[in-house]
This record gives sequence, C-alpha cells and structure tokens, in this order.
Amino acid sequence: MYQVLMIVHVLIALVIVGLVMLQQGRGADAGAGFGAGGGSGSVFGARGAASFLSRTTAVFATMFFLTSLSLAYLAGNKDNKPEDIMDAQVAVEPAKRDLPPVAVQPPAAPKADVPAVTPPAAPAGQ
Repeated sequence: MYQVLMIVHVLIALVIVGLVMLQQGRGADAGAGFGAGGGSGSVFGARGAASFLSRTTAVFATMFFLTSLSLAYLAGNKDNKPEDIMDAQVAVEPAKRDLPPVAVQPPAAPKADVPAVTPPAAPAGQ
C-alpha cells in the first residue's frame, strides 16, 4: 500500500510540474500596464475567471496534499523496529541421503601387537 501511494504521489507531482510549466505567468502582460497596449489600469492586467489549466492544477495540488498526508500517516504508524537477519526463523529440512542407512555393527575388540596369552592347560595325569 505504501509503495503504491508513493508512486501515485510522484506521478501527481510530475503532472503538477507539467501543468505549471504550461501556464502563462501573471506578469506576462506587465507591459500592457505601462502603455504597451490596451488592458486594465493595473500592472498585471485584469484577472478573469480561472482557466482550465489553473483549475486542473488546483485539483492535482489537492490530491498531492492528500497523498502527502496519507504517506505521513502510514509512515507514522509503521513499525520502525529494524529487522535482523539473525532473528528470522529458517525452516530446515532434514538432510536427504543418497545412500541407504548403514547398519550399526558392534565395536570390534581392540587389536594389540602382543598376542593374547592363554592360561596353561592342566597336566593330564593328575
């Protein structure tokens, strides 16, 4: 929602810049007030009804203010807790084996360099 509103806000700003650049300034007829032609007695000429461009600019300016207030509200109510990569839960899958499991065998007797000593057999005649 925030990103969409930000895109709309920027587009409205660009439209306002274009509309203002298309309009003729109030001082464009300033020469008429100093005797360079007809017109009213004021320096900047008579101000008639607002033109289509000025009304459209006013509408877009109102939309710009509304999107500005909306963005400020969303930014103020946003959770500003920084996200840490180390805090994220990672789902770990059990390891997959390529080979079948090996049967566990009992441990072999330790090998030694000295042969095992067997007790002497009992004498046969006794």
